[in-house]
Amino acid sequence: MSKTAGFFNEYLPNKIEKNPDLATSVNAVFQFNIDGAGSWYANLKGASEVQSGNHDAPDCTITASQDTWEAMLESPGKAAMFVMSGKMKVSDLGQAMKLQKILA
Repeated sequence: MSKTAGFFNEYLPNKIEKNPDLATSVNAVFQFNIDGAGSWYANLKGASEVQSGNHDAPDCTITASQDTWEAMLESPGKAAMFVMSGKMKVSDLGQAMKLQKILA
C-alpha cells in the first residue's frame, strides 16, 4: 500500500476517530485529488468520515501529484513551499491552514 493510500485509509480515519473534537474544530470538508493515487474526501463536520471518491460540495480542494503529497506527509512544514511553487494547488488557503491541526 502506498503512503498516500495508508494516510487516507488508516492514519486519517484513526486520528479523527481517536480525536473527534480535533476534527470538529476544523469543521470543513476537504477534497484530495492525488494524481497517480486517487481521490478521497475528509468530512470533518459533525460525524467525521474519510471516503474514497469525490464530495459534492467540498469547502477546500487540494490537488497534488503522489510524489508531492507523500513528500508533504513526510515533512508537513513543506506544504507552504509546495503551494507557493505550484506543486500543490489549494482552493481555499484559509481552510487548508486548519488542516495542519490534523497533520501535526
